Amino acid sequence: MSRFANLLIFLLFLSFSSLGLGQNQTNSDAQACEDLVFLRNLTITLAQIRDNDQSDNDYCYVRGIISPAIHFHAQLPLPENWNGRFLQWGDGGKDGDLDYANHRVAEGYAVTNSNLGHDNGVEPGASFAFNNRQAEIDFGYRAVHLTVMAGKRLVNEYYNRSPDFSYFEGCSQGGRQGLMEAQRYPNDFDGIVAGAPAFAYQALNASGVWNLQRMYSNNLAGNLAVDTDGNGSFDSLNLIDVLHEQVLGKCDAIDGISDGVIDNPMSCNFDPTLDLSDLMCPSGTNSDQCFTSAQLQTIIDFYSGPQDDAGRQVYPGKAFGSEPRWTGFYVPHEGNNMGPSKLVGVAGDHMNYLFYEDDPGVTIPNVRDYNYEAKTDGVFPEFHWKDYDINDFYSGKGDLMMSITDATDPDLSQFLKDRGGKLIVYHGWVDTLIVAEDTLDYFNEMVNATFDGNLTQASEASRLFMAPGMGHCRGGPGPDNWDKLAPLVDWVENGVAPEYVTAEHRTDGKVDNQRPVCAYPQRAHYIGPANDANNPDNWFVENFQCR
Repeated sequence: MSRFANLLIFLLFLSFSSLGLGQNQTNSDAQACEDLVFLRNLTITLAQIRDNDQSDNDYCYVRGIISPAIHFHAQLPLPENWNGRFLQWGDGGKDGDLDYANHRVAEGYAVTNSNLGHDNGVEPGASFAFNNRQAEIDFGYRAVHLTVMAGKRLVNEYYNRSPDFSYFEGCSQGGRQGLMEAQRYPNDFDGIVAGAPAFAYQALNASGVWNLQRMYSNNLAGNLAVDTDGNGSFDSLNLIDVLHEQVLGKCDAIDGISDGVIDNPMSCNFDPTLDLSDLMCPSGTNSDQCFTSAQLQTIIDFYSGPQDDAGRQVYPGKAFGSEPRWTGFYVPHEGNNMGPSKLVGVAGDHMNYLFYEDDPGVTIPNVRDYNYEAKTDGVFPEFHWKDYDINDFYSGKGDLMMSITDATDPDLSQFLKDRGGKLIVYHGWVDTLIVAEDTLDYFNEMVNATFDGNLTQASEASRLFMAPGMGHCRGGPGPDNWDKLAPLVDWVENGVAPEYVTAEHRTDGKVDNQRPVCAYPQRAHYIGPANDANNPDNWFVENFQCR
Protein backbone atom coordinates (compact mmCIF):
# COMPACT_ATOMS: atom_id res chain seq x y z
CA MET A 1 0.00 0.00 0.00
CA SER A 2 1.37 3.42 -0.97
CA ARG A 3 2.27 6.14 1.51
CA PHE A 4 -0.53 8.26 0.01
CA ALA A 5 -3.06 5.50 0.68
CA ASN A 6 -1.85 5.12 4.28
CA LEU A 7 -2.10 8.88 4.81
CA LEU A 8 -5.61 8.92 3.38
CA ILE A 9 -6.71 6.10 5.71
CA PHE A 10 -5.19 7.93 8.68
CA LEU A 11 -7.01 11.15 7.84
CA LEU A 12 -10.29 9.29 7.41
CA PHE A 13 -9.77 7.68 10.84
CA LEU A 14 -9.26 11.08 12.44
CA SER A 15 -12.36 12.41 10.72
CA PHE A 16 -14.60 9.56 11.87
CA SER A 17 -13.17 9.50 15.40
CA SER A 18 -14.18 13.15 15.85
CA LEU A 19 -17.78 12.58 14.81
CA GLY A 20 -20.18 13.42 17.65
CA LEU A 21 -17.93 16.14 19.05
CA GLY A 22 -19.62 19.56 19.04
CA GLN A 23 -18.12 22.59 17.37
CA ASN A 24 -16.85 23.87 20.71
CA GLN A 25 -15.07 20.77 21.93
CA THR A 26 -12.07 18.66 21.07
CA ASN A 27 -11.01 15.09 21.68
CA SER A 28 -9.01 16.29 24.67
CA ASP A 29 -12.11 18.02 26.11
CA ALA A 30 -14.09 14.81 25.86
CA GLN A 31 -11.28 12.72 27.29
CA ALA A 32 -10.74 15.05 30.26
CA CYS A 33 -14.46 14.88 31.02
CA GLU A 34 -14.74 11.11 30.64
CA ASP A 35 -11.67 10.57 32.82
CA LEU A 36 -13.59 11.95 35.80
CA VAL A 37 -15.24 8.54 36.07
CA PHE A 38 -11.94 7.17 37.32
CA LEU A 39 -11.57 9.47 40.33
CA ARG A 40 -10.47 7.26 43.20
CA ASN A 41 -12.14 9.22 46.00
CA LEU A 42 -15.56 9.94 44.48
CA THR A 43 -18.16 7.50 43.20
CA ILE A 44 -18.82 8.76 39.67
CA THR A 45 -21.24 6.82 37.49
CA LEU A 46 -21.27 8.94 34.35
CA ALA A 47 -19.13 11.62 32.72
CA GLN A 48 -19.79 12.77 29.18
CA ILE A 49 -19.96 15.84 26.95
CA ARG A 50 -23.48 17.22 26.49
CA ASP A 51 -25.01 20.10 24.61
CA ASN A 52 -26.80 22.98 26.33
CA ASP A 53 -30.17 24.21 25.12
CA GLN A 54 -29.31 27.65 26.56
CA SER A 55 -25.99 28.01 24.76
CA ASP A 56 -23.96 27.06 21.71
CA ASN A 57 -21.28 25.70 24.04
CA ASP A 58 -21.23 22.09 25.16
CA TYR A 59 -20.32 21.15 28.73
CA CYS A 60 -19.08 18.21 30.78
CA TYR A 61 -21.91 16.42 32.55
CA VAL A 62 -21.10 14.27 35.59
CA ARG A 63 -23.28 12.08 37.81
CA GLY A 64 -22.31 10.43 41.06
CA ILE A 65 -23.47 8.91 44.34
CA ILE A 66 -22.70 9.76 47.95
CA SER A 67 -23.50 6.95 50.37
CA PRO A 68 -26.07 5.88 51.21
CA ALA A 69 -28.54 7.44 48.76
CA ILE A 70 -27.51 10.95 47.71
CA HIS A 71 -27.38 11.18 43.92
CA PHE A 72 -25.77 14.33 42.58
CA HIS A 73 -24.76 15.78 39.27
CA ALA A 74 -22.45 18.50 38.02
CA GLN A 75 -22.62 20.68 34.94
CA LEU A 76 -19.08 21.80 34.14
CA PRO A 77 -18.45 24.28 31.32
CA LEU A 78 -15.54 23.38 29.09
CA PRO A 79 -12.32 24.88 30.51
CA GLU A 80 -12.22 27.73 27.99
CA ASN A 81 -15.81 28.71 28.93
CA TRP A 82 -15.53 28.50 32.73
CA ASN A 83 -15.85 31.82 34.56
CA GLY A 84 -13.94 30.55 37.58
CA ARG A 85 -17.05 30.34 39.78
CA PHE A 86 -18.77 27.42 41.51
CA LEU A 87 -22.54 27.43 42.08
CA GLN A 88 -24.74 25.12 44.11
CA TRP A 89 -28.25 25.22 42.64
CA GLY A 90 -31.07 24.98 45.18
CA ASP A 91 -34.10 22.71 45.17
CA GLY A 92 -37.87 23.03 45.54
CA GLY A 93 -40.65 21.20 47.34
CA LYS A 94 -39.63 17.86 48.81
CA ASP A 95 -37.18 17.48 45.89
CA GLY A 96 -36.23 13.89 45.01
CA ASP A 97 -34.84 14.69 41.57
CA LEU A 98 -31.87 16.31 39.86
CA ASP A 99 -32.40 19.91 38.81
CA TYR A 100 -30.53 21.57 35.96
CA ALA A 101 -29.30 25.17 35.73
CA ASN A 102 -28.52 25.34 32.03
CA HIS A 103 -28.77 29.13 32.01
CA ARG A 104 -26.08 29.44 34.68
CA VAL A 105 -23.86 26.95 32.85
CA ALA A 106 -24.28 29.11 29.75
CA GLU A 107 -22.96 32.02 31.81
CA GLY A 108 -19.88 30.01 32.72
CA TYR A 109 -20.75 28.68 36.20
CA ALA A 110 -19.76 25.18 37.29
CA VAL A 111 -23.03 23.96 38.83
CA THR A 112 -23.98 21.10 41.15
CA ASN A 113 -27.29 19.82 42.49
CA SER A 114 -28.57 16.67 44.22
CA ASN A 115 -31.75 14.68 44.81
CA LEU A 116 -31.42 15.37 48.59
CA GLY A 117 -31.04 11.65 49.23
CA HIS A 118 -34.20 10.18 47.71
CA ASP A 119 -35.97 9.60 44.40
CA ASN A 120 -39.51 10.93 44.17
CA GLY A 121 -40.31 8.48 41.38
CA VAL A 122 -40.61 5.72 43.97
CA GLU A 123 -40.98 7.74 47.19
CA PRO A 124 -43.14 10.75 46.28
CA GLY A 125 -43.83 13.66 48.60
CA ALA A 126 -42.58 13.10 52.12
CA SER A 127 -42.87 9.30 52.00
CA PHE A 128 -39.10 8.95 51.65
CA ALA A 129 -38.83 9.80 55.36
CA PHE A 130 -41.04 6.94 56.59
CA ASN A 131 -39.14 5.48 59.56
CA ASN A 132 -35.90 6.60 57.89
CA ARG A 133 -33.83 8.93 60.04
CA GLN A 134 -30.87 8.91 57.64
CA ALA A 135 -33.08 10.08 54.79
CA GLU A 136 -34.41 12.87 57.01
CA ILE A 137 -30.90 14.02 57.89
CA ASP A 138 -29.82 13.94 54.24
CA PHE A 139 -32.89 15.97 53.32
CA GLY A 140 -32.44 18.39 56.20
CA TYR A 141 -28.84 19.42 55.67
CA ARG A 142 -26.36 16.68 54.79
CA ALA A 143 -27.05 16.29 51.05
CA VAL A 144 -26.41 19.92 50.13
CA HIS A 145 -23.14 20.17 52.04
CA LEU A 146 -21.71 16.90 50.71
CA THR A 147 -22.77 17.77 47.17
CA VAL A 148 -20.85 21.02 47.53
CA MET A 149 -17.79 19.05 48.69
CA ALA A 150 -18.12 16.68 45.74
CA GLY A 151 -18.63 19.56 43.32
CA LYS A 152 -15.54 21.39 44.48
CA ARG A 153 -13.53 18.17 44.18
CA LEU A 154 -14.69 17.80 40.58
CA VAL A 155 -13.86 21.43 39.84
CA ASN A 156 -10.34 20.99 41.23
CA GLU A 157 -9.80 17.91 39.09
CA TYR A 158 -11.37 19.11 35.86
CA TYR A 159 -9.93 22.62 35.81
CA ASN A 160 -6.74 21.85 37.74
CA ARG A 161 -7.52 24.57 40.26
CA SER A 162 -10.08 25.52 42.86
CA PRO A 163 -12.88 27.99 42.09
CA ASP A 164 -12.21 31.68 42.60
CA PHE A 165 -15.61 32.16 44.25
CA SER A 166 -18.37 29.84 45.44
CA TYR A 167 -22.06 30.73 45.46
CA PHE A 168 -25.45 29.33 46.40
CA GLU A 169 -28.70 30.29 44.69
CA GLY A 170 -32.11 28.93 45.61
CA CYS A 171 -35.72 29.75 46.42
CA SER A 172 -38.34 28.10 48.67
CA GLN A 173 -36.76 24.79 49.71
CA GLY A 174 -33.63 26.23 48.13
CA GLY A 175 -33.97 29.32 50.30
CA ARG A 176 -34.08 27.08 53.37
CA GLN A 177 -30.99 25.29 52.13
CA GLY A 178 -29.16 28.58 51.70
CA LEU A 179 -29.86 29.70 55.26
CA MET A 180 -29.04 26.21 56.56
CA GLU A 181 -25.66 26.42 54.84
CA ALA A 182 -24.98 29.83 56.37
CA GLN A 183 -25.84 28.44 59.80
CA ARG A 184 -24.23 24.97 59.73
CA TYR A 185 -21.51 25.17 57.07
CA PRO A 186 -20.39 28.81 56.95
CA ASN A 187 -17.23 28.05 54.95
CA ASP A 188 -18.96 26.47 51.94
CA PHE A 189 -19.77 29.72 50.12
CA ASP A 190 -18.62 33.27 49.60
CA GLY A 191 -22.17 34.40 48.88
CA ILE A 192 -25.68 33.04 49.32
CA VAL A 193 -28.98 34.01 47.68
CA ALA A 194 -31.92 32.70 49.70
CA GLY A 195 -35.31 33.43 48.17
CA ALA A 196 -38.64 32.90 49.98
CA PRO A 197 -36.83 30.64 52.44
CA ALA A 198 -38.76 27.78 54.01
CA PHE A 199 -36.50 28.15 57.05
CA ALA A 200 -39.25 27.61 59.68
CA TYR A 201 -39.98 24.36 57.92
CA GLN A 202 -42.14 22.63 60.49
CA ALA A 203 -44.13 25.74 61.40
CA LEU A 204 -45.05 26.57 57.82
CA ASN A 205 -46.15 23.00 57.12
CA ALA A 206 -48.14 22.86 60.36
CA SER A 207 -49.77 26.10 59.28
CA GLY A 208 -50.51 24.68 55.84
CA VAL A 209 -52.35 21.71 57.31
CA TRP A 210 -54.20 23.98 59.73
CA ASN A 211 -55.31 26.22 56.85
CA LEU A 212 -56.55 23.24 54.88
CA GLN A 213 -58.53 22.09 57.90
CA ARG A 214 -60.29 25.48 57.91
CA MET A 215 -61.42 24.89 54.32
CA TYR A 216 -62.46 21.24 54.55
CA SER A 217 -64.03 20.91 57.99
CA ASN A 218 -67.77 20.69 58.62
CA ASN A 219 -68.45 19.42 55.10
CA LEU A 220 -66.59 22.35 53.51
CA ALA A 221 -68.76 24.93 55.27
CA GLY A 222 -65.89 27.43 55.34
CA ASN A 223 -64.73 26.78 51.80
CA LEU A 224 -64.30 30.01 49.83
CA ALA A 225 -65.32 28.26 46.62
CA VAL A 226 -69.10 28.07 46.20
CA ASP A 227 -71.31 25.33 44.80
CA THR A 228 -73.76 27.47 42.84
CA ASP A 229 -75.84 24.64 41.33
CA GLY A 230 -75.98 22.29 44.31
CA ASN A 231 -74.24 19.36 42.62
CA GLY A 232 -71.18 19.43 44.86
CA SER A 233 -68.90 20.85 42.20
CA PHE A 234 -67.85 24.08 44.00
CA ASP A 235 -67.69 25.76 40.62
CA SER A 236 -67.42 29.45 41.55
CA LEU A 237 -64.37 31.31 42.88
CA ASN A 238 -66.04 34.69 42.74
CA LEU A 239 -65.83 35.22 46.51
CA ILE A 240 -62.02 35.33 46.28
CA ASP A 241 -62.33 38.17 43.76
CA VAL A 242 -64.89 39.96 45.94
CA LEU A 243 -62.63 39.71 48.97
CA HIS A 244 -59.57 40.87 47.04
CA GLU A 245 -61.40 43.89 45.66
CA GLN A 246 -62.44 44.91 49.16
CA VAL A 247 -58.86 44.62 50.42
CA LEU A 248 -57.47 46.63 47.52
CA GLY A 249 -60.17 49.24 47.97
CA LYS A 250 -59.01 49.70 51.55
CA CYS A 251 -55.24 49.54 51.10
CA ASP A 252 -54.04 49.72 47.49
CA ALA A 253 -53.60 53.50 47.41
CA ILE A 254 -51.78 53.82 50.75
CA ASP A 255 -48.48 54.14 48.86
CA GLY A 256 -49.94 56.84 46.60
CA ILE A 257 -50.36 54.56 43.57
CA SER A 258 -53.46 52.59 42.58
CA ASP A 259 -51.88 49.69 40.72
CA GLY A 260 -53.52 46.58 42.15
CA VAL A 261 -50.60 46.04 44.51
CA ILE A 262 -50.35 46.74 48.24
CA ASP A 263 -46.82 48.05 48.66
CA ASN A 264 -46.56 47.17 52.35
CA PRO A 265 -49.25 44.76 53.61
CA MET A 266 -48.12 45.38 57.19
CA SER A 267 -49.53 48.91 56.91
CA CYS A 268 -52.97 47.69 55.78
CA ASN A 269 -55.69 47.87 58.44
CA PHE A 270 -58.31 45.75 56.69
CA ASP A 271 -60.73 44.20 59.21
CA PRO A 272 -62.82 41.36 57.73
CA THR A 273 -65.54 41.63 60.36
CA LEU A 274 -66.07 45.35 59.73
CA ASP A 275 -65.10 45.68 56.07
CA LEU A 276 -67.17 42.72 54.89
CA SER A 277 -70.21 43.47 57.04
CA ASP A 278 -72.20 44.74 54.05
CA LEU A 279 -71.42 41.57 52.11
CA MET A 280 -72.72 38.97 54.55
CA CYS A 281 -75.35 36.48 53.39
CA PRO A 282 -78.71 36.37 55.12
CA SER A 283 -78.75 33.67 57.77
CA GLY A 284 -79.24 30.19 56.34
CA THR A 285 -78.31 31.12 52.77
CA ASN A 286 -75.15 31.05 50.70
CA SER A 287 -74.10 32.57 47.37
CA ASP A 288 -70.98 33.50 45.43
CA GLN A 289 -71.95 37.16 45.97
CA CYS A 290 -71.89 37.17 49.78
CA PHE A 291 -70.11 35.52 52.70
CA THR A 292 -71.50 33.10 55.24
CA SER A 293 -70.38 33.26 58.85
CA ALA A 294 -68.28 30.11 58.33
CA GLN A 295 -66.55 31.66 55.32
CA LEU A 296 -65.91 34.85 57.26
CA GLN A 297 -64.26 32.78 59.99
CA THR A 298 -62.03 31.11 57.40
CA ILE A 299 -60.95 34.53 56.17
CA ILE A 300 -60.24 35.74 59.70
CA ASP A 301 -58.25 32.58 60.41
CA PHE A 302 -56.18 32.91 57.24
CA TYR A 303 -55.20 36.48 58.08
CA SER A 304 -54.56 35.65 61.74
CA GLY A 305 -52.55 32.46 61.33
CA PRO A 306 -52.60 29.39 63.58
CA GLN A 307 -52.39 29.57 67.35
CA ASP A 308 -52.52 26.73 69.83
CA ASP A 309 -55.00 26.59 72.71
CA ALA A 310 -52.57 28.51 74.92
CA GLY A 311 -52.61 31.42 72.45
CA ARG A 312 -49.06 30.80 71.19
CA GLN A 313 -48.58 31.84 67.57
CA VAL A 314 -47.30 29.04 65.38
CA TYR A 315 -46.90 30.93 62.11
CA PRO A 316 -47.94 34.33 60.71
CA GLY A 317 -51.18 34.76 58.83
CA LYS A 318 -51.54 35.49 55.12
CA ALA A 319 -50.70 38.96 53.89
CA PHE A 320 -53.39 41.40 52.80
CA GLY A 321 -53.42 41.40 49.01
CA SER A 322 -52.46 37.73 48.71
CA GLU A 323 -56.06 36.49 48.36
CA PRO A 324 -55.90 35.42 44.68
CA ARG A 325 -52.94 33.18 45.55
CA TRP A 326 -55.06 31.26 48.08
CA THR A 327 -57.01 29.68 45.26
CA GLY A 328 -54.26 27.47 43.89
CA PHE A 329 -52.79 26.47 47.24
CA TYR A 330 -55.71 26.09 49.64
CA VAL A 331 -59.16 26.34 48.06
CA PRO A 332 -60.73 23.03 46.94
CA HIS A 333 -62.87 23.60 43.86
CA GLU A 334 -63.96 22.09 40.60
CA GLY A 335 -60.92 23.37 38.72
CA ASN A 336 -58.41 21.49 40.88
CA ASN A 337 -60.59 18.40 41.37
CA MET A 338 -61.02 19.38 45.03
CA GLY A 339 -57.28 19.00 45.57
CA PRO A 340 -55.43 22.32 46.05
CA SER A 341 -51.69 22.11 45.54
CA LYS A 342 -50.78 22.54 49.19
CA LEU A 343 -52.79 19.39 49.94
CA VAL A 344 -51.75 17.15 47.06
CA GLY A 345 -48.25 18.63 47.02
CA VAL A 346 -46.24 19.40 50.14
CA ALA A 347 -48.67 19.20 53.08
CA GLY A 348 -50.96 16.23 52.53
CA ASP A 349 -48.40 13.75 53.87
CA HIS A 350 -45.98 15.99 55.77
CA MET A 351 -47.34 15.16 59.22
CA ASN A 352 -47.23 11.46 58.41
CA TYR A 353 -43.49 11.35 57.84
CA LEU A 354 -41.63 14.60 58.55
CA PHE A 355 -43.07 16.23 61.67
CA TYR A 356 -43.08 13.74 64.54
CA GLU A 357 -40.07 11.94 65.98
CA ASP A 358 -42.04 8.72 65.57
CA ASP A 359 -44.08 8.58 62.37
CA PRO A 360 -47.80 8.27 63.29
CA GLY A 361 -48.87 6.38 60.16
CA VAL A 362 -48.87 6.15 56.40
CA THR A 363 -50.89 8.41 54.14
CA ILE A 364 -54.58 7.66 53.64
CA PRO A 365 -55.59 6.30 50.19
CA ASN A 366 -57.03 9.63 49.01
CA VAL A 367 -55.90 12.82 50.76
CA ARG A 368 -58.89 14.67 49.20
CA ASP A 369 -61.30 12.58 51.25
CA TYR A 370 -61.76 14.62 54.42
CA ASN A 371 -64.46 12.32 55.79
CA TYR A 372 -62.28 9.23 55.56
CA GLU A 373 -61.48 7.70 58.94
CA ALA A 374 -57.89 6.52 59.18
CA LYS A 375 -57.32 2.85 59.96
CA THR A 376 -55.05 3.04 62.98
CA ASP A 377 -54.36 -0.69 63.42
CA GLY A 378 -52.45 -3.20 61.34
CA VAL A 379 -48.78 -3.42 60.36
CA PHE A 380 -48.84 0.03 58.79
CA PRO A 381 -51.45 2.20 60.53
CA GLU A 382 -52.77 5.23 58.69
CA PHE A 383 -52.71 8.87 59.74
CA HIS A 384 -55.09 11.46 58.28
CA TRP A 385 -53.92 15.05 57.96
CA LYS A 386 -57.27 16.21 59.34
CA ASP A 387 -56.29 14.59 62.66
CA TYR A 388 -53.21 16.75 63.10
CA ASP A 389 -53.57 18.87 66.25
CA ILE A 390 -51.94 22.29 66.18
CA ASN A 391 -51.35 21.89 69.92
CA ASP A 392 -48.71 19.30 69.05
CA PHE A 393 -46.46 22.02 67.67
CA TYR A 394 -45.25 23.26 71.06
CA SER A 395 -45.67 19.90 72.79
CA GLY A 396 -42.15 18.70 72.06
CA LYS A 397 -43.35 15.93 69.77
CA GLY A 398 -41.87 17.66 66.75
CA ASP A 399 -38.67 18.99 68.32
CA LEU A 400 -36.34 16.36 66.86
CA MET A 401 -37.48 17.02 63.31
CA MET A 402 -37.25 20.76 63.90
CA SER A 403 -33.61 20.26 64.89
CA ILE A 404 -33.00 18.48 61.57
CA THR A 405 -34.98 20.58 59.09
CA ASP A 406 -35.42 24.08 60.55
CA ALA A 407 -32.90 26.77 59.64
CA THR A 408 -34.05 29.23 62.30
CA ASP A 409 -30.75 30.02 64.07
CA PRO A 410 -30.42 33.84 63.80
CA ASP A 411 -26.71 33.92 64.70
CA LEU A 412 -24.85 34.07 61.38
CA SER A 413 -21.63 35.42 62.90
CA GLN A 414 -19.45 32.66 61.47
CA PHE A 415 -20.65 33.23 57.91
CA LEU A 416 -21.17 37.00 57.84
CA LYS A 417 -18.34 38.06 60.17
CA ASP A 418 -15.68 35.36 60.46
CA ARG A 419 -16.01 34.13 56.88
CA GLY A 420 -16.81 37.55 55.43
CA GLY A 421 -19.65 36.08 53.39
CA LYS A 422 -22.48 38.01 51.79
CA LEU A 423 -26.17 37.14 52.11
CA ILE A 424 -29.09 38.29 49.98
CA VAL A 425 -32.59 37.29 51.06
CA TYR A 426 -35.67 38.12 48.99
CA HIS A 427 -39.36 37.41 49.42
CA GLY A 428 -42.58 38.32 47.63
CA TRP A 429 -45.17 40.04 49.82
CA VAL A 430 -48.13 38.09 48.36
CA ASP A 431 -46.45 34.72 48.76
CA THR A 432 -49.09 32.58 50.45
CA LEU A 433 -47.13 29.32 50.52
CA ILE A 434 -44.34 30.77 52.69
CA VAL A 435 -45.42 33.95 54.44
CA ALA A 436 -43.09 36.92 53.87
CA GLU A 437 -43.69 38.36 57.33
CA ASP A 438 -41.86 35.37 58.82
CA THR A 439 -38.79 36.11 56.70
CA LEU A 440 -38.89 39.75 57.76
CA ASP A 441 -39.06 38.67 61.39
CA TYR A 442 -36.13 36.29 60.94
CA PHE A 443 -34.01 38.96 59.27
CA ASN A 444 -34.59 41.33 62.18
CA GLU A 445 -33.74 38.54 64.62
CA MET A 446 -30.55 37.91 62.66
CA VAL A 447 -29.61 41.59 62.88
CA ASN A 448 -30.13 41.47 66.64
CA ALA A 449 -28.25 38.22 67.19
CA THR A 450 -25.38 38.81 64.78
CA PHE A 451 -24.93 42.59 64.82
CA ASP A 452 -26.38 43.57 68.21
CA GLY A 453 -29.34 45.18 66.46
CA ASN A 454 -27.17 47.48 64.33
CA LEU A 455 -28.85 47.45 60.90
CA THR A 456 -26.12 49.64 59.40
CA GLN A 457 -23.49 47.06 60.26
CA ALA A 458 -25.75 44.24 59.15
CA SER A 459 -26.19 45.94 55.76
CA GLU A 460 -22.47 45.63 55.12
CA ALA A 461 -22.90 41.87 54.82
CA SER A 462 -26.62 41.13 54.33
CA ARG A 463 -29.52 42.62 52.41
CA LEU A 464 -33.24 41.84 52.45
CA PHE A 465 -35.52 42.62 49.50
CA MET A 466 -39.29 42.49 50.06
CA ALA A 467 -41.01 42.55 46.67
CA PRO A 468 -44.52 44.11 46.62
CA GLY A 469 -47.05 42.06 44.67
CA MET A 470 -44.69 39.15 44.07
CA GLY A 471 -45.88 35.60 44.71
CA HIS A 472 -43.93 32.51 45.68
CA CYS A 473 -40.49 32.93 44.10
CA ARG A 474 -42.13 34.47 41.04
CA GLY A 475 -45.47 35.55 39.62
CA GLY A 476 -48.09 37.86 41.03
CA PRO A 477 -49.39 41.30 40.03
CA GLY A 478 -46.19 43.13 41.00
CA PRO A 479 -42.73 43.23 39.41
CA ASP A 480 -41.23 39.79 40.05
CA ASN A 481 -38.42 39.27 37.56
CA TRP A 482 -34.74 40.12 38.01
CA ASP A 483 -31.42 38.28 37.96
CA LYS A 484 -31.19 37.00 41.51
CA LEU A 485 -27.50 36.05 41.35
CA ALA A 486 -25.81 38.95 39.54
CA PRO A 487 -26.16 41.51 42.39
CA LEU A 488 -24.59 39.03 44.82
CA VAL A 489 -21.63 38.37 42.51
CA ASP A 490 -21.05 42.10 42.06
CA TRP A 491 -21.14 42.55 45.83
CA VAL A 492 -18.78 39.67 46.65
CA GLU A 493 -16.26 40.33 43.89
CA ASN A 494 -16.42 44.11 43.46
CA GLY A 495 -17.69 45.34 46.81
CA VAL A 496 -20.81 46.89 45.27
CA ALA A 497 -23.64 46.35 47.74
CA PRO A 498 -27.07 46.40 46.04
CA GLU A 499 -29.17 49.33 47.23
CA TYR A 500 -32.01 48.00 45.08
CA VAL A 501 -32.74 45.53 42.32
CA THR A 502 -34.65 46.49 39.21
CA ALA A 503 -37.66 44.19 38.99
CA GLU A 504 -40.00 43.85 36.04
CA HIS A 505 -43.50 42.53 35.51
CA ARG A 506 -44.27 41.09 32.09
CA THR A 507 -47.56 40.37 30.38
CA ASP A 508 -47.35 38.31 27.19
CA GLY A 509 -43.61 38.89 27.19
CA LYS A 510 -43.90 42.68 27.37
CA VAL A 511 -42.67 44.70 30.35
CA ASP A 512 -45.63 46.64 31.73
CA ASN A 513 -44.30 47.53 35.19
CA GLN A 514 -40.77 48.21 36.34
CA ARG A 515 -39.79 49.19 39.87
CA PRO A 516 -36.81 49.24 42.16
CA VAL A 517 -37.21 46.71 44.95
CA CYS A 518 -35.29 48.46 47.70
CA ALA A 519 -33.08 46.95 50.34
CA TYR A 520 -34.96 46.78 53.65
CA PRO A 521 -36.01 48.94 55.41
CA GLN A 522 -36.29 51.35 52.47
CA ARG A 523 -39.21 51.28 50.05
CA ALA A 524 -39.72 52.66 46.55
CA HIS A 525 -41.46 56.06 46.43
CA TYR A 526 -42.86 57.58 43.28
CA ILE A 527 -41.02 60.75 42.14
CA GLY A 528 -42.28 60.90 38.55
CA PRO A 529 -44.60 63.41 36.85
CA ALA A 530 -46.87 65.02 39.41
CA ASN A 531 -50.46 63.80 39.65
CA ASP A 532 -49.70 60.97 37.22
CA ALA A 533 -48.62 58.17 39.52
CA ASN A 534 -51.50 55.93 38.45
CA ASN A 535 -50.45 56.01 34.80
CA PRO A 536 -48.72 52.71 33.88
CA ASP A 537 -46.64 54.59 31.33
CA ASN A 538 -44.79 56.10 34.28
CA TRP A 539 -44.05 52.83 36.02
CA PHE A 540 -40.36 52.53 35.26
CA VAL A 541 -37.40 52.55 37.57
CA GLU A 542 -36.29 56.15 37.01
CA ASN A 543 -39.59 57.40 38.40
CA PHE A 544 -39.00 55.82 41.81
CA GLN A 545 -36.59 56.47 44.61
CA CYS A 546 -35.60 54.28 47.55
CA ARG A 547 -36.00 55.95 50.90
